[in-house]
Amino acid sequence: QVRLEESGGGLVQAGGSLRLSCKFSGSGFKSYSMAWFRRILTKEREFVAAIRWDGEDTLYARSVEGRAAIFRNNAKQMVVLQMDNMKPDETAVYYCAGYIGRGMRDVDEDYDVWGQGTQVTVSS
Repeated sequence: QVRLEESGGGLVQAGGSLRLSCKFSGSGFKSYSMAWFRRILTKEREFVAAIRWDGEDTLYARSVEGRAAIFRNNAKQMVVLQMDNMKPDETAVYYCAGYIGRGMRDVDEDYDVWGQGTQVTVSS
């Protein structure tokens, strides 16, 4: 059974950096393309970043492009999201997600494995 567990959330100062990790448990990690989403208050869950199964390509939401980086370590079965210059309105629960496939998707319905989420609060 595949399981995802996020870590690294907490309090971040506005303008500071965030680093989230997602640990994949189970088999077949290399078959999964992975992504990060976030849910801000009562809004819809929104796409942040995705990475291809082999780590050779990435996709970012326009709102984070240029200050976010997603990367993966297939040997350690981990995915990391690094974001700089965090803003208070990016306070959200951040989720790690995966699906078996080679492309990168920015729609949450395409992902069938999800972590529990980790709360990130950006203070002004």
